[in-house]
Amino acid sequence: MVEQRTVGRPVNVRGTPPQEPETRTSVTQQDQATRPRRGKGVLVSLAVVIVVLVAAAAFLLRPWESEAAAAPEQVELGLVVPVEPISINLADGHYLRLGFSIQLTKDATTELQVARALDLAIGVFSGKPLAEINDPALRDELKTELVRQLSETFDGEVVDVYLTDYVTQ
Repeated sequence: MVEQRTVGRPVNVRGTPPQEPETRTSVTQQDQATRPRRGKGVLVSLAVVIVVLVAAAAFLLRPWESEAAAAPEQVELGLVVPVEPISINLADGHYLRLGFSIQLTKDATTELQVARALDLAIGVFSGKPLAEINDPALRDELKTELVRQLSETFDGEVVDVYLTDYVTQ
């Protein structure tokens, strides 16, 4: 019996050559250079997604300034006292017909002196130019100033002022 062996090829115990292994395709260096790297792209995409999620969570969980400012001022509302409209002289011969109602707190104990409230309103609005009186933003500032002065005068018992008559000429 003659045994024949091929150099470099493994032989199994029976002496028969082993079956051919599946051929693997080798990737050349040129193929590796032209193929894009996926590892860095995945990491960058993952980092971007994490940053976006953290930013969204911070935005949604952040307390709003308006809610924080409004929360401590939970005052129970009481009576609304109407004030008869009056005419107030403005600058350059114009005038303002102003009527308003005053919102009091529920615990208001002092009797509201309407004459004193009218005096404060005249002080806030008189002598102002017509353009300032007609500008909605400035009108809100004047109303806020009137509320502040009324609240100081009546020991914090005034909550708001509602303009019921506001006509300029």
